[in-house]
Amino acid sequence: MSSFRRLSVLAITAAAATLISTTGPAQADVQSLRGRGTVDVRLIGINDLHGNIEPPSGSSGRVVLADGTTVDAGGAAFNATHIKNLQNEVKNSVIVGQGDLIGASPIVSALFHDEPTIEVLNKVGMDATAAGNHEFDEGYQELLRMQRGGCHPTDGCQFRDTYPGAKFPILGANVTKAKTGLPALPPFWVEIRDGMPIGFIGMPLKDVPILVDPNGIKELQFGDEVKAANKYANFLDAIGVKSIVLLVHQGDQVTAPTGGPNACNVAPNNPGSTIATQVSPKIDAVFSGHSHQHYNCVVKDPAGNPRPFIEGLAFGRELSVVDLKIDRRTRDVIRGETKADNKIVTRTVTPDPEIQALADVAKTKVRPIANRPVGTISADIPRAAAPSGESPLGNLIADSQLAATTGNGAVLALMNPGGVRADLTFAGSTEGEGNGVATYGEVFTVQPFGNILQTVTLTGANIKSVLEQQFTAARTFVLQPSAGLKYSYSASAPFGSKVSGVTINGTPLDPNASYRVTINSFLQGGGDGFSEFTKGTAITGGGIDLDAFTAYLAAHPNQAPPATDRITKLP
Repeated sequence: MSSFRRLSVLAITAAAATLISTTGPAQADVQSLRGRGTVDVRLIGINDLHGNIEPPSGSSGRVVLADGTTVDAGGAAFNATHIKNLQNEVKNSVIVGQGDLIGASPIVSALFHDEPTIEVLNKVGMDATAAGNHEFDEGYQELLRMQRGGCHPTDGCQFRDTYPGAKFPILGANVTKAKTGLPALPPFWVEIRDGMPIGFIGMPLKDVPILVDPNGIKELQFGDEVKAANKYANFLDAIGVKSIVLLVHQGDQVTAPTGGPNACNVAPNNPGSTIATQVSPKIDAVFSGHSHQHYNCVVKDPAGNPRPFIEGLAFGRELSVVDLKIDRRTRDVIRGETKADNKIVTRTVTPDPEIQALADVAKTKVRPIANRPVGTISADIPRAAAPSGESPLGNLIADSQLAATTGNGAVLALMNPGGVRADLTFAGSTEGEGNGVATYGEVFTVQPFGNILQTVTLTGANIKSVLEQQFTAARTFVLQPSAGLKYSYSASAPFGSKVSGVTINGTPLDPNASYRVTINSFLQGGGDGFSEFTKGTAITGGGIDLDAFTAYLAAHPNQAPPATDRITKLP
């Protein structure tokens, strides 16, 4: 039985403090080692894996180098080999995660509620990870099951006869119980290397409530990341842990995506950098995630001292490596000696046979479902956005949702771009049919959440407000429109007044008229900050989004990529 099943959150906190004096060399030995030089510790981080235990396909399986060339990357068996190689280069290492290791996963993992991915992480020796927003996709109780073990309450154990749970803690320093204010997840973890304690504070971003179904997390509160990090940094410092690392599932967009794995092309005023520069000087390194970008930066803490701020590319394509040198006398990191590097998980190494065997079991079990053809396409249909913010694949999915709900009176559909997870490629995946045949597994990878479609009544004024909510000081998040909706927006116009010329099927939008609009259940609950959707009335269910997509592909053979001409971006 996992130790996490037996320990309450408070007991884990106490145990971590006790660990310093009871784990590793005897306390007298630790004292005797002080003043005898330094301890080198390598931290190996992975973020936003999203259950990609197989090598991801299309652009999701490539890394763009600084010169514009690409390298095929990712896959759990290759990850395992690279991790072992990195560990073999040093005496001491710790494997950590920055969240979204599960959730929004390809069918080979998602069909089994990501139990195969947890088994992979157990086998490679994950020591601790932050929770991301996708760890909460199926709710808090399911996240506890992923940690503690036990069969799924509805589907049972389908991958193995039993599910033992994660052997590593899933951390949430800013996640508390709404009624009591007590920690809902372990806030930190302590590892000992050569007698030196290293504290890891982990947490998701504070915006989890607008990124997942609110019904699954209604008993939780998500607090400010900086405040939570500082609280536990002070606690760790007080109990003698001087080397402290933050694992936070929040990161930055980049200004130049072709800068390569170790460029620091982060956009200004982004949330990851804000956290990395504002958290306590007691924190020696910041591992980040969530943005699916790669960067390797050195930032100044509030005391003016340098520390790394790093994120690796999503889907297991890169490992973020930070080498620390810890002073035995002070037990603190010597900042000037820290080195950081994003390592590409190339596929030129020998895949780890044990992890490959595990992935093969999952593929074998899922193959009859995953390889079923559902339609055909005439060319790659990418999810990459045009300058307007719309993408061919996003437009196609919106079209499918409109077609599935015309019986509910829908005249337009809007799809959140974050729900489009991968390209739909003409060549297909390794296991798929290829040559333009789209399989269920490939389509599932594109749209894995299983959201329910809902058609609601909104006024024209509501629709205009929804479109304005795409643009905030923090982000631009363009909803993917179905055919028939057209509008323009001005990048330089004030917030709240950016959108103009809205038409539906060629007719100008009437602010006083009522329209039937199809969205998924995530958006209907106000997800991604679109609170205006919650004002919708006369809600009618429309089935599962994935079913709508597969039905549309079946009804439209040799589907071509839709044009991205529904939104016009103005200066």
